[in-house]
This record gives sequence, structure tokens and C-alpha cells, in this order.
Amino acid sequence: HADGSPIAALHAYSPSVIPRPSDWPDHATVTGYWFLDAPKEFDPDPTLVEFLRQGPPPIYVGFGSIFGRDPRATAERVIEAVRLSGQRALLAAGWGGMDLREFDLPKTMLSIDAVPHDWLFPQVSAVVHHGGCGTTAAGLRAGRRTIICPFFGDQPFWGRVIHELGVGPKPIPQKRLTPDRLATAINETVADVEMESRADELGRLIRSESGVQNAVRFIGELNV
Repeated sequence: HADGSPIAALHAYSPSVIPRPSDWPDHATVTGYWFLDAPKEFDPDPTLVEFLRQGPPPIYVGFGSIFGRDPRATAERVIEAVRLSGQRALLAAGWGGMDLREFDLPKTMLSIDAVPHDWLFPQVSAVVHHGGCGTTAAGLRAGRRTIICPFFGDQPFWGRVIHELGVGPKPIPQKRLTPDRLATAINETVADVEMESRADELGRLIRSESGVQNAVRFIGELNV
């Protein structure tokens, strides 16, 4: 500030994911994630509800708002990877990460539009995504194993964190994403019961944190 006093800093991520550094000053805090849940009156598409009921929990694959160089080619690689894995899957086109419009998907796959993560993720077995901080947080909160296929920015960082926490395999950069690599990662992840247990425990810890309330409390205690 103008008087030389430090500016408070709030870091909206979970200390269960990255512990607060011991050398940080008192005016810097880790609050926990700030989640905005779906409206209670959310009404899912009946086709999605029926797909979830038809078999074991599917995996989720979506790259959010990321626009790759060739969204159709990305979709083709993902579809082939899911086919090779033998898993059921929900494929989210997002805002352009995958172009699913011209594919005739088998009964084991369903293309979906935007669905609130806090509603959907608890109903899947694992999540595959680009590694954005928000999607990463949502998957971890749901206690789901995570496969990150980063494009750029902070996404490789979160992919490394996921792997170091033992709740997902090594990230697969988009430039190295092939059907065989992704299928192998999916199968190894879904079969890893110890990874499932770690993800479940991490989700429990994150759900016990009150990030928004912690932030409000921290701001309220500032001497400003």
C-alpha cells in the first residue's frame, strides 16, 4: 500500500493439493478452492441420465474452452482411444476442444453439451481433460482419478501435480496425444485401485475445506 504496509494475498487453491509454503508471511494465505455449485434446480438431459444408468460409470473426456489446431482430429484420436480402452465414455465438445458433430458414436459413448461438473463428476470413474485449474479442482473435489492432456500455460504444472499426488498418471501433452497412449493411460488409471483410494481421500479432504468462507473470514480480519 501507499503507506508501505503489505497487500494481502489470497490463494484460492487447496492446501491438500499444494501445502502452504512455511516461509510465507501472515498477509498471504491459502484459502482452499472457491467453488460455484450448480443451481439446485438443474435438470439434466434425459439422454444423459439414461446413459449413466445403462452401465458402469463412464470416463469423462473434455478439453473445456481450449481451441486446438484441429478439433476434429482431436475428437478422432479421443474416440479411437476410448474404443481401444473398452471403456464407456462421456465426450464433451466444450467450446471447441473437440469437434464431435460428424461422428456416429457407438452406444458406449455419448456426446454431451455443458453439464455442471459438481453434478456430473461424482458419477464418472475418471476424468480426462486439459488441466485447467478449475476443471482440475472439480475433478479432485469429486474424488476422481485424473488424466491431464495439457495444451499450454499452467496446464502442464497441474498435470505434474496430479501425478505427484498419485491421483493420475503422467500428463500426456497434446502434441504427443495418440490413441494408443491415451488408451493405455485410461486402462491403467481405471484399473489402479490404490490410485482410486488416494483420489477418494483427497476429494474428502477438499470437500471438508471451506474456501469461500475462509476467504471472507481472512478479509474480515484485515486491519484496513
